Amino acid sequence: MAKIMIVDDAAFLRAMLKDILVGAGHEVVTEAGNGQEAVERYMAFKPDVVTMDITMPVMEGVEAVKQIRKFDPKANIVMCSAVGQRNLIIEAIQSGAKDFITKPFHSSRVLEAVHRAIGM
Repeated sequence: MAKIMIVDDAAFLRAMLKDILVGAGHEVVTEAGNGQEAVERYMAFKPDVVTMDITMPVMEGVEAVKQIRKFDPKANIVMCSAVGQRNLIIEAIQSGAKDFITKPFHSSRVLEAVHRAIGM
């Protein structure tokens, strides 16, 4: 079981991810609605895995990945993106994200990415 932080500006998408992850036995320790909150909450909660949306207000997901990785170079981050954000996904992976999942979410792919990120 992993401790997970879900980051997305859309509450219904956070809820969808939470249902998938909790249903598989993981614990969602915190959620954030933008990249700035994500960085602050990562430092406070130190989750095993972060699911990080790419496009958000205040601070974009890629910038949040860079900041979290500065704080913790071993951070396990899985990016979440809409179809058609290929360049941003590439930038996120180059910035240290371990994997990515696309919206709409498929539970098997979400769990595969999370498990791969933490080496399960």
